[in-house]
Amino acid sequence: MTKLFISDLHLNPAKPELTTLACQFLQQQSDAVSEIYILGDIFNTWLGDDLVPAEFSDFTDTLRSLTKAGINLYLMVGNRDFMLGKAFADAVNATLIKDGFELDLAETPTLLLHGDSLCIDDVSYQRYRKVVNNRFLQWCFLKLPARFRQKISDKIKQQSQQKKQYKSSQIMDVNQAEVEKVMFESNVRLLIHGHTHRPAIHQVRLRNNQDAYRIVLGDWENKVSYLLVDDQQLTLHDHRLDNQQQTLRLR
Repeated sequence: MTKLFISDLHLNPAKPELTTLACQFLQQQSDAVSEIYILGDIFNTWLGDDLVPAEFSDFTDTLRSLTKAGINLYLMVGNRDFMLGKAFADAVNATLIKDGFELDLAETPTLLLHGDSLCIDDVSYQRYRKVVNNRFLQWCFLKLPARFRQKISDKIKQQSQQKKQYKSSQIMDVNQAEVEKVMFESNVRLLIHGHTHRPAIHQVRLRNNQDAYRIVLGDWENKVSYLLVDDQQLTLHDHRLDNQQQTLRLR
């Protein structure tokens, strides 16, 4: 059966057209796929499962309709929506999976990541990532009133934008040695992730001289970006790719 992978939708209450695009796309895929994986940054900001914006109601209804139709839905948090939790996943009948989730695709060992953990050259970001993923600090954050959570979130995003102005694009991309290390230690031949907004299929040579592949999911902006995987091949669809797609035979 065909599996669908997407990430980095960055849904935002201020951009209803993006939410509409996501709903329409997912509804169109409902008869064609058996499983859907969303690998983080579903939402551009997430202040907690108790504060779901009304502007996302159509999207959450769409997710419920997919799972009600028998599609298995898996959600992973990203660096933007790291506060998304089990309560939201349960509300749409989805399974919340951790960064580093493993599965077999066409009998090929595969690792799923959001992708930010691979960007180890960005030292300041990795320090930030460690802090915001601290479970105690997250618990404290969720105890704050909504207005304080929003202020903290706005401040973090403002500081992030300022720092990006002084960082090279290379620093904010994945570290190739880290990719090879993670794949080798996880004993996988496929790695699928998002975060970097650079859709592509990359060949990787592991330490044991085995060929492997890293598939980068694209961000959505105003157009869809997605990966389809069946028992024979993997196809990455994105308007930034040559001929709009790239294909990798798995068998």
